[in-house]
Amino acid sequence: MGIAKSRNTTVMKYHLIDNTLFIKNRKNFMAQMKPNSLAVFNSNDIYPISADSTMPFEQHRDIFYLSGVDQEESILVVFPDCPKEKYREILFLKETNEHIAVWEGEKLTKEKALETSGIKTVFWLQDLEKIFAELMTYADTVYVNTNEHYRAAVETETREDRFTKWWKAKYPAHSVAKSNPILQRLRSVKDQIEIDLIQQACDITNKGFRRVLGFVKPGVWEYEIEAEYIHEFLRNRSKKFAYTPIVAAGNNANVLHYIENNQQCKDGDLILMDVGAEYANYASDMTRTIPVNGRFTERQKAVYNAVLRVKDEATKMLVPGTYWEQYHIEVGKLMTSELLDLGLLDKADVQNENPDWPAYKKYFMHGTSHHMGLDTHDYGLLHEPMQANNVFTVEPGIYLPDEGFGIRLEDDVVIQESGAPFNLMHDIPISIEEIEDLMNS
Repeated sequence: MGIAKSRNTTVMKYHLIDNTLFIKNRKNFMAQMKPNSLAVFNSNDIYPISADSTMPFEQHRDIFYLSGVDQEESILVVFPDCPKEKYREILFLKETNEHIAVWEGEKLTKEKALETSGIKTVFWLQDLEKIFAELMTYADTVYVNTNEHYRAAVETETREDRFTKWWKAKYPAHSVAKSNPILQRLRSVKDQIEIDLIQQACDITNKGFRRVLGFVKPGVWEYEIEAEYIHEFLRNRSKKFAYTPIVAAGNNANVLHYIENNQQCKDGDLILMDVGAEYANYASDMTRTIPVNGRFTERQKAVYNAVLRVKDEATKMLVPGTYWEQYHIEVGKLMTSELLDLGLLDKADVQNENPDWPAYKKYFMHGTSHHMGLDTHDYGLLHEPMQANNVFTVEPGIYLPDEGFGIRLEDDVVIQESGAPFNLMHDIPISIEEIEDLMNS
């Protein structure tokens, strides 16, 4: 007797995303392409560790953004001017069968690929070379997808790189164009469906934070706090942290990328937690700083509220037309004022400061905001003005190694057409009073 199959409404852990998002994303991308050109997007590799073990698969965000396909060995080709209409959008997928379904789980069928992506023409990968040869007889230009993010440092040859090498060797007469500048602009401006997915990631992070507020007390270990977060994330359909979590008690908070999370939390210390859940490959990015014993000292409160005021004032500047570089200069002025009030700087420090490394940088040495979306540090061209539906973090901090603590606060916000941005983390506790109340209830 066979086992009846019900229609699966989820892809991976998350609910199926409305494919109108991916149809629209492809349309927007193709509108920017040169005449008679095609563009190719590859899945990421599954990277080996050793023996037969591998790292968990992470889909390349660009093919996901344009198709919703979230599995390995997949290729998207878009060719808006192709004389054969059925070849204007093509997915090439790893052929699935009953054996694969038993050992690895079901892969996308052609029907499921259409439902996921809105793409009607789906071939198995074994047909790629034959179909691609025909496409190249019609095309003049091929768009390659290189990683040009301003923080990128790629040392591994990707599947995308190998594909580019292969077609350039086989079809050397074709012109080459770059997909990345188009994607940087498109991906930085979020569709409402994307904003809803980021909101869901933020809501899961909120649940994790509230769980931790009820858990933390003197004597707990940083890794136990990390475990509380991931427990709550997984049970709410997130597959993992959006990035490597920072759970930094006491002086560990003054190491900006502290990820060991292996120290015990002591009475009187603060814990800086920079954590975020992912949902459907979309990131959230939260930082909160809480007292181990549930009560801030007066000094800790003074520094905390200074950071909170800078965050709130900086947030108001995130409006259409603002330039990222000028914004950071203005945030620096806000922080300088707070540091003067706290007695951490004096007027002479400010008057004699190096313009390339202002005085406030002694205590606040990183940037305040970055684009966020499918990547925690998402695509976005920093030399262009901000616009509505950009999603930014806001994350000022003050770091005091001589006093044994550091404080950073971070929310994720959506720029609006007018007025202050919308805070996707407005439900996550941040005031001293709410944090103390929840930790002592």
